[in-house]
Amino acid sequence: MFDFLLSKEQLELREEVRELVKWVPRQMILDMDQDQIRFPKEFLQEAGRRNLLGCRYPKKWGGRGLDWVATAMVMEEVGTLGYIFACTFGVGAELVCDAIILHGSDAQKEKYVKPLLAGEIFAAECLTEPRGGSDFFGTTTVAEDKGDHFVLNGQKRFIVGAEAADYFLVYARTNTEPGTHPHKALTCLIVDRSPGVNVDYIYRLMGCRGGGAGRVVFKDVIVPKENIVGQLNGAYTVFNTMMIPERLGTAAMTIGAARPAVDTATRYTSRRKAFGQVINQFQGVSFQVAEAVMLLDAAQSLVYTTCRAVDAGAGENRVRRAVSETKKFVTEACQNAARISMQVMGGIGYTNVFPVERIVRDLGLASIWTGSNEVMSMIIAHEWYREYHKKTQSRNERDYELDAEEAFAADEKIYE
Repeated sequence: MFDFLLSKEQLELREEVRELVKWVPRQMILDMDQDQIRFPKEFLQEAGRRNLLGCRYPKKWGGRGLDWVATAMVMEEVGTLGYIFACTFGVGAELVCDAIILHGSDAQKEKYVKPLLAGEIFAAECLTEPRGGSDFFGTTTVAEDKGDHFVLNGQKRFIVGAEAADYFLVYARTNTEPGTHPHKALTCLIVDRSPGVNVDYIYRLMGCRGGGAGRVVFKDVIVPKENIVGQLNGAYTVFNTMMIPERLGTAAMTIGAARPAVDTATRYTSRRKAFGQVINQFQGVSFQVAEAVMLLDAAQSLVYTTCRAVDAGAGENRVRRAVSETKKFVTEACQNAARISMQVMGGIGYTNVFPVERIVRDLGLASIWTGSNEVMSMIIAHEWYREYHKKTQSRNERDYELDAEEAFAADEKIYE
């Protein structure tokens, strides 16, 4: 429906991504859902060979120099394979690489970005800890300064890709002075898989299996100072920019993951007969499918509009609100669309005869990871009130509050 938003180059790229999607063996999808494949190395290696990882990064570092609209399209198409394929595709090539591209040194880009985008190595991002997820700045992982290196101790959990990562992007506390503002206490570090880095693959997840999610424990790990991404105690700046790919990428790929559910339900309801006719002739069925299609179309519209805003540099606060709105609305819309797809298929939709049950399970993650949707609501409210009060001080607009018959009834407008 939104082909008109894509350039000729982007449409050609979409065909390349669809060829990659068709290349993936059916058995790989099934084995990942059963945790028989713990991480899809072969998939990422093939994506790297086809130069499909990190398409918005400069060609110098292995990307294609494209924009966020192209990135969203790629993430959506990859998501049609299954949510976990897009998760593993995005964690390294869109999240870890983003931090290094925007804040890292050329030496770091040469060593860590180029081979990752080529599919030769893998990476994971380490944010969540056992004591906190949304409370990111309350991290208890500590990197102690030893002169020319840090000694890292602590642990992270629910780390997608931990099983196979060759290096980790880790946020750790480097300023432990009492009273230090949390935004000035953390540093972003590249931590190679080295002595003291231990990964436990311990989770039997409800969905999104096969992504190598695990707990990463750091015990006296030596991290050289040249592995600082950005500035010492400057992780806040890195974190802020990474929230765009974290959440906007999540939204785009969620659409892709939900599309096969709606497609499957549409096909099924076009063939299944009951009471003497095809069931899509019943409004109780067709109206629900229409609802699911509408949700996906609205989700796509919001994703691509937000991508345009990011590409245009619409302003940090406005982008922050737009990305948060997009992540929340799209993930919830897609979850609803997948559940509707299961519902109109009846009992067969609840079995593994069709992929809809797996899609519903997988999409449970969408509203939780990369910042829960409750956190998104908090950000949206904060940014909206700030934006509203700022614009009311300077805008040249009609005062709509006065367009009421008793608008000047002062005794009725009591606020305290």
